[in-house]
Amino acid sequence: MTDTQAVPASADMATEPTGDLCTRTLAMPADTPGNGDIFGGWLLSQMDIGGGVFASKIAKSRTVTVAIEAMNFRKPVYVGDLVSVHANLVKIGRTSITVHLEAWVLRRKEMQSILVTDGNFTYVAIDDQGHPQAVQHDQPPIPA
Repeated sequence: MTDTQAVPASADMATEPTGDLCTRTLAMPADTPGNGDIFGGWLLSQMDIGGGVFASKIAKSRTVTVAIEAMNFRKPVYVGDLVSVHANLVKIGRTSITVHLEAWVLRRKEMQSILVTDGNFTYVAIDDQGHPQAVQHDQPPIPA
């Protein structure tokens, strides 16, 4: 198993995104319940898509989501916000990859990105039949 020193962002300390940019999309009116705030489930799905892209690059195979933990919905997302998902590797197991994901928004009239949501997602590498397989990665072990 490989661990990194990824530290979850604190809402008070984080001032800009870190990690790999995985996805970027615009929050649209269809993604709201009608009051202008974006559904939390929509944001969670955007994070899961980004994390899946990141995990699949590391595993060099298909991956599936097996766990989501420590989700922090820090600030609302509004229609018109540009949503970016950034990933940092937390841990590589035999068949699994844990990723810390952060969702940041850039609002129309603001110059600074805002951390809106973060959490840890775990993915499992799978073969063409959908069975778990060992992660084939090039990540060097982290010294103790």
